[in-house]
Amino acid sequence: MEYSCKDFKVGKCEGEKVVDGESMPLVLHPQEPNKSDLESLLLALKTNKDWFEQMIIKNSAVLLRGFDVKNAQDFNEIVEAFGWDDIRYVGPAPRTHVYKRVWTANEGPLSEFIYYHHEMVLISEYPKKVILFCEVPPPEGGQTPFVPSFKITERMLEEFPEAVEEMDSKGLKYSFTALSKNDTASMRGRGWEDAFGTSDRAEAEKRCKALGMDLEWQPEGSVKTVLGPRALTKVFDGRKGRRMWFNTVVGMHGKEISSACMADGTEIPENVVKRCEEIIEDESIQFKWEKGDVLFLDNLAVLHGRRPSMPPRKVLVATCK
Repeated sequence: MEYSCKDFKVGKCEGEKVVDGESMPLVLHPQEPNKSDLESLLLALKTNKDWFEQMIIKNSAVLLRGFDVKNAQDFNEIVEAFGWDDIRYVGPAPRTHVYKRVWTANEGPLSEFIYYHHEMVLISEYPKKVILFCEVPPPEGGQTPFVPSFKITERMLEEFPEAVEEMDSKGLKYSFTALSKNDTASMRGRGWEDAFGTSDRAEAEKRCKALGMDLEWQPEGSVKTVLGPRALTKVFDGRKGRRMWFNTVVGMHGKEISSACMADGTEIPENVVKRCEEIIEDESIQFKWEKGDVLFLDNLAVLHGRRPSMPPRKVLVATCK
């Protein structure tokens, strides 16, 4: 399917890369200067819905830039224009509901780097699309870098073929400890009561089981969640048979409140994790946010994160099935 579409003009952005012949992100501007208003954008998206979705899959990331998108209400209209089902976020990041399908992105301290991840990668049902809207661009830093997942698998197989195949065949096991109440001083500070939407332990266990997790209650009221076995890589339909690095080994291995190992308890070699971290950073793509930007990510194909930022920064998010 071609890039060309009569309602959008293809552009460029700083930091864009060409990966396997595709621009990441694909930057789309208004076709004409007088077509930058929200009403024109919504009409263009609804008219070209199938084409636009194919571009998300083809390029893994699509950036709408130069349109007059002002706030959460405008952003929600863009999200709802496609008719994609909503999916509730489950995870450790502190977030606040803003408007209808729109939430704040991770509210952890802006000084911290949020490591690369596929959204809700450890949950049995994860979003296919993550959509981000920049309402207030940061004065410095605060980029949302993303990484083509298949490139990580390719390079890890080149350097550690035996370790990759062992992890893939055995599967992975993760653990994460959450407090009972939210801690907004941490980027992983969402308490289990908020995460599971209940303060009742029996109900929390029930909801946790439905998400494919086991719980271990801790004496001080926190809870340790155990997940596994989980895949190291996955292949998804419509994405050229690419083997995606669909895990969070680097993000959770050897941390104070989390761990990652093979499902049978075998430790993952430290040098393998360290080198994977270097490869992920090397393959990352980043651009500077501009006010009104809307970024569509194929969550099955790219990991994303957040660079440390000077305040203020306001990026909102919606997740879709």
